Amino acid sequence: MHLHRLSDPRDKTKGCNNLPDLINSIGFAQIDSIRTVERAHHHIIFSRCQSYQREWLKIHLEKKRTLFENWTHDASIIPMAFFPYWKVRFERAHSKIISSPWWLKRIGQNADSTCRAVLNYVAENGPVKARDIKTDFNGRGVSKGNWWGWHPGKAALVFLWRTGKLAVAGRKNFEKIYDLTENVIPKKFLDIYPSEEEYLGWNCLTAMERIGFGSHSEIAKYWDGITATEAGVWCKDSKNNYIREIKIEDTMGDTYSSWAHVDIFEWLKKVPEPPGHIRFISPFDPLIRDRKRTKRLFGFDFKIEIFVPEEKREFGYYVYPILEKDRFIGRIEFKANITTGTLEVRGLWLEVGIEYTKTRKSKIEAELRRWKKFIGLKSIEWPQ
Repeated sequence: MHLHRLSDPRDKTKGCNNLPDLINSIGFAQIDSIRTVERAHHHIIFSRCQSYQREWLKIHLEKKRTLFENWTHDASIIPMAFFPYWKVRFERAHSKIISSPWWLKRIGQNADSTCRAVLNYVAENGPVKARDIKTDFNGRGVSKGNWWGWHPGKAALVFLWRTGKLAVAGRKNFEKIYDLTENVIPKKFLDIYPSEEEYLGWNCLTAMERIGFGSHSEIAKYWDGITATEAGVWCKDSKNNYIREIKIEDTMGDTYSSWAHVDIFEWLKKVPEPPGHIRFISPFDPLIRDRKRTKRLFGFDFKIEIFVPEEKREFGYYVYPILEKDRFIGRIEFKANITTGTLEVRGLWLEVGIEYTKTRKSKIEAELRRWKKFIGLKSIEWPQ
């Protein structure tokens, strides 16, 4: 909780310049297009920063270039200082993608020529959106036009982005604008080339700095840039230098061995008491992305049900975990109705043993008011 900056007070004095440091602390902010209340990347930041304004991200992504967009386990906003390590990821992604039937089906039979044509088009014409690219299925090149869906041209754009030839220069109406990587990433980061060994160590050590402790599988899963086997080898080789073995007791009372950052016990002495207010956590927050770890450490079994048919959902379409201090006490579903100016509460489910006291009710209502203000709505509506 503390390492993920969720024990911090929601400091109203934090400004735009503090944003890269916040994202560095948690590692990344996942990007997601669903906006029942607010898109995931904005939600993740607002959970930690009371004064957050959406334009801060645009400033750091498109003007200051202190952040960039690429892939962790999914599309994410990442500190620019980490870009050199993505060069190794680009090579690994290339090998993985070109052997994927899913990708080959979308790129088509002329993958190499399509990618070359798209790359040349961007070099000659400047930044493009996917709708600006139109490819001929016979591989006769690229021309300007509009198209929708996973056309080979769009697949090529994404492939070139995932493998480092293109970068996201910005977004318009949430649609990516691609440009040559050298036109987006500052030169000082382009000129650094980590080795595989440095890349492996960086993945493991920075993951440990953000989760404190975990199995080699959990360490690998944080960035999703290496395998659990690679993390396991690094952990054994690095014992007593960067990490140590400790015993962890989970919420079920089971004890097991775990790897921990070498300074874990010093960190524990400095952990502050978490604030008493309630937070609604994004389903894509780094704290809970590893659902098995979330259940093991917090006893909170969370699943997102957006792809589950309505009649089979246990809770709701887009439900937010409710965090009180260092405990998940339930989940809430609410939706921003821009047309009526209303924040609609669709459901509230507390965990077994959690009472809906007057104080807790007041805290939940305060958090809803905070979100109402952030979204710019007029009222809150509870179900009848």
